[in-house]
Amino acid sequence: MAPMKILMLLVVLLVSTTSFAAADDRPDVDDVPRFARWLVHQGKWGVISTNSPVFVPHGYIASYADAGTGSPYFYLSTLDPVGMVVPTDSRASLTVTEISFDGCRGQEAQNPSCAKISLSGELLKLPGNSKEGRKAERALFKAHPSFSGFPKMNGTFAVYKLLVDEIFLVNKMAPPRELTVEEYFEA
Repeated sequence: MAPMKILMLLVVLLVSTTSFAAADDRPDVDDVPRFARWLVHQGKWGVISTNSPVFVPHGYIASYADAGTGSPYFYLSTLDPVGMVVPTDSRASLTVTEISFDGCRGQEAQNPSCAKISLSGELLKLPGNSKEGRKAERALFKAHPSFSGFPKMNGTFAVYKLLVDEIFLVNKMAPPRELTVEEYFEA
Protein backbone atom coordinates (compact mmCIF):
# COMPACT_ATOMS: atom_id res chain seq x y z
CA MET A 1 0.00 0.00 0.00
CA ALA A 2 1.32 3.47 -0.84
CA PRO A 3 2.59 5.58 2.10
CA MET A 4 -0.08 8.26 1.51
CA LYS A 5 -2.88 5.67 1.63
CA ILE A 6 -1.47 4.22 4.85
CA LEU A 7 -1.31 7.70 6.37
CA MET A 8 -4.92 8.43 5.36
CA LEU A 9 -6.06 5.09 6.79
CA LEU A 10 -4.33 5.87 10.09
CA VAL A 11 -5.96 9.32 10.24
CA VAL A 12 -9.43 7.84 9.59
CA LEU A 13 -8.83 5.17 12.23
CA LEU A 14 -7.66 7.75 14.78
CA VAL A 15 -10.64 10.05 14.14
CA SER A 16 -13.18 7.23 14.32
CA THR A 17 -11.81 5.84 17.58
CA THR A 18 -11.53 9.30 19.13
CA SER A 19 -15.19 10.09 18.43
CA PHE A 20 -16.24 7.15 20.59
CA ALA A 21 -13.94 7.96 23.51
CA ALA A 22 -16.66 9.76 25.49
CA ALA A 23 -18.97 6.74 25.40
CA ASP A 24 -16.16 4.27 26.18
CA ASP A 25 -15.08 6.00 29.39
CA ARG A 26 -18.63 6.72 30.60
CA PRO A 27 -18.68 5.92 34.33
CA ASP A 28 -21.29 3.69 35.91
CA VAL A 29 -24.46 5.76 36.48
CA ASP A 30 -24.53 4.65 40.13
CA ASP A 31 -21.11 6.16 40.81
CA VAL A 32 -22.96 9.47 41.10
CA PRO A 33 -20.10 11.88 41.96
CA ARG A 34 -17.76 10.48 39.33
CA PHE A 35 -20.54 10.40 36.74
CA ALA A 36 -21.47 14.02 37.45
CA ARG A 37 -17.85 15.19 37.07
CA TRP A 38 -17.50 13.19 33.85
CA LEU A 39 -20.67 14.73 32.42
CA VAL A 40 -19.50 18.30 33.12
CA HIS A 41 -15.99 17.57 31.84
CA GLN A 42 -17.22 15.97 28.59
CA GLY A 43 -19.59 18.81 27.77
CA LYS A 44 -18.40 21.90 25.92
CA TRP A 45 -21.55 23.99 26.02
CA GLY A 46 -24.76 24.28 27.97
CA VAL A 47 -27.53 26.67 28.89
CA ILE A 48 -26.88 29.35 31.52
CA SER A 49 -30.10 30.44 33.20
CA THR A 50 -30.33 33.73 35.07
CA ASN A 51 -32.86 36.15 36.53
CA SER A 52 -32.95 39.84 35.83
CA PRO A 53 -35.08 42.83 36.76
CA VAL A 54 -35.00 43.83 33.06
CA PHE A 55 -35.67 40.46 31.39
CA VAL A 56 -37.92 37.57 32.24
CA PRO A 57 -35.95 34.51 33.45
CA HIS A 58 -34.08 33.22 30.46
CA GLY A 59 -31.56 30.68 29.24
CA TYR A 60 -28.51 31.53 27.15
CA ILE A 61 -26.36 29.05 25.22
CA ALA A 62 -22.75 29.36 26.33
CA SER A 63 -19.53 27.46 25.73
CA TYR A 64 -17.51 26.49 28.79
CA ALA A 65 -14.54 24.49 30.02
CA ASP A 66 -13.95 23.00 33.45
CA ALA A 67 -10.12 23.05 33.33
CA GLY A 68 -10.21 19.65 35.07
CA THR A 69 -11.52 21.24 38.28
CA GLY A 70 -15.25 20.52 38.00
CA SER A 71 -15.97 24.26 38.11
CA PRO A 72 -17.34 25.60 34.83
CA TYR A 73 -15.52 28.61 33.36
CA PHE A 74 -17.02 30.87 30.71
CA TYR A 75 -15.67 33.56 28.38
CA LEU A 76 -18.55 36.04 28.36
CA SER A 77 -19.14 39.53 27.07
CA THR A 78 -20.55 42.24 29.29
CA LEU A 79 -22.82 42.96 26.30
CA ASP A 80 -24.55 39.57 26.23
CA PRO A 81 -27.60 38.83 28.42
CA VAL A 82 -25.62 36.94 31.07
CA GLY A 83 -22.83 39.51 31.27
CA MET A 84 -25.37 42.31 31.66
CA VAL A 85 -27.20 40.52 34.51
CA VAL A 86 -24.22 39.43 36.63
CA PRO A 87 -23.50 42.84 38.21
CA THR A 88 -27.06 43.03 39.63
CA ASP A 89 -27.84 39.33 40.20
CA SER A 90 -24.98 36.85 39.99
CA ARG A 91 -27.13 33.76 40.68
CA ALA A 92 -27.08 31.39 37.73
CA SER A 93 -27.27 27.75 36.74
CA LEU A 94 -25.61 25.80 33.98
CA THR A 95 -27.47 22.86 32.44
CA VAL A 96 -25.53 20.32 30.38
CA THR A 97 -26.95 17.26 28.65
CA GLU A 98 -25.17 14.15 27.48
CA ILE A 99 -26.92 14.40 24.12
CA SER A 100 -24.68 17.37 23.26
CA PHE A 101 -21.58 15.17 22.96
CA ASP A 102 -22.59 11.54 22.45
CA GLY A 103 -26.16 11.50 21.17
CA CYS A 104 -27.44 9.50 24.18
CA ARG A 105 -27.17 6.22 22.32
CA GLY A 106 -30.24 7.09 20.22
CA GLN A 107 -32.45 8.14 23.15
CA GLU A 108 -34.45 11.36 23.25
CA ALA A 109 -32.88 14.18 25.24
CA GLN A 110 -35.80 14.14 27.68
CA ASN A 111 -35.38 10.40 28.42
CA PRO A 112 -34.06 10.05 32.02
CA SER A 113 -31.33 7.67 30.82
CA CYS A 114 -29.94 10.57 28.73
CA ALA A 115 -27.99 12.26 31.51
CA LYS A 116 -28.43 15.92 32.35
CA ILE A 117 -27.01 18.03 35.13
CA SER A 118 -27.69 21.51 36.44
CA LEU A 119 -25.03 23.23 38.51
CA SER A 120 -26.34 26.29 40.35
CA GLY A 121 -24.51 29.02 42.20
CA GLU A 122 -23.00 32.42 41.58
CA LEU A 123 -21.09 33.66 38.55
CA LEU A 124 -17.86 35.34 39.59
CA LYS A 125 -15.86 37.48 37.17
CA LEU A 126 -12.22 36.47 37.57
CA PRO A 127 -9.45 39.07 37.50
CA GLY A 128 -7.61 38.72 34.19
CA ASN A 129 -4.23 38.80 35.88
CA SER A 130 -5.04 36.14 38.49
CA LYS A 131 -3.47 32.68 38.32
CA GLU A 132 -6.92 31.05 38.18
CA GLY A 133 -8.09 33.52 35.51
CA ARG A 134 -5.11 32.74 33.28
CA LYS A 135 -5.51 28.96 33.78
CA ALA A 136 -9.23 29.15 33.00
CA GLU A 137 -8.59 31.29 29.91
CA ARG A 138 -6.06 28.75 28.59
CA ALA A 139 -8.55 25.91 29.14
CA LEU A 140 -11.34 27.88 27.45
CA PHE A 141 -9.21 28.80 24.43
CA LYS A 142 -8.00 25.20 24.08
CA ALA A 143 -11.55 23.81 24.19
CA HIS A 144 -12.92 26.61 21.99
CA PRO A 145 -10.23 27.82 19.55
CA SER A 146 -12.54 30.43 18.01
CA PHE A 147 -12.35 32.38 21.29
CA SER A 148 -8.87 33.51 20.21
CA GLY A 149 -10.62 35.90 17.80
CA PHE A 150 -12.60 37.51 20.63
CA PRO A 151 -11.23 40.60 22.44
CA LYS A 152 -8.92 39.38 25.24
CA MET A 153 -9.77 40.35 28.80
CA ASN A 154 -10.33 44.00 27.85
CA GLY A 155 -13.42 44.64 29.91
CA THR A 156 -15.81 43.62 27.12
CA PHE A 157 -15.00 39.91 27.44
CA ALA A 158 -13.92 38.29 30.67
CA VAL A 159 -13.55 34.88 32.27
CA TYR A 160 -16.28 33.92 34.72
CA LYS A 161 -16.42 30.99 37.12
CA LEU A 162 -19.59 29.33 38.39
CA LEU A 163 -19.23 28.93 42.16
CA VAL A 164 -21.35 25.80 42.55
CA ASP A 165 -23.56 25.48 45.61
CA GLU A 166 -26.28 23.13 44.35
CA ILE A 167 -26.39 20.17 41.93
CA PHE A 168 -29.31 18.48 40.19
CA LEU A 169 -28.50 15.29 38.24
CA VAL A 170 -30.67 12.82 36.33
CA ASN A 171 -28.86 9.90 34.70
CA LYS A 172 -31.20 6.89 34.78
CA MET A 173 -34.87 5.90 35.11
CA ALA A 174 -35.09 7.02 38.73
CA PRO A 175 -35.66 10.17 40.75
CA PRO A 176 -32.91 12.83 40.59
CA ARG A 177 -29.68 11.59 42.12
CA GLU A 178 -28.55 12.69 45.56
CA LEU A 179 -25.21 14.45 45.35
CA THR A 180 -23.60 17.06 47.55
CA VAL A 181 -21.27 19.74 46.26
CA GLU A 182 -18.50 18.26 48.41
CA GLU A 183 -18.96 14.79 46.88
CA TYR A 184 -18.91 16.29 43.40
CA PHE A 185 -15.65 18.16 43.90
CA GLU A 186 -13.97 15.23 45.68
CA ALA A 187 -14.68 12.84 42.78
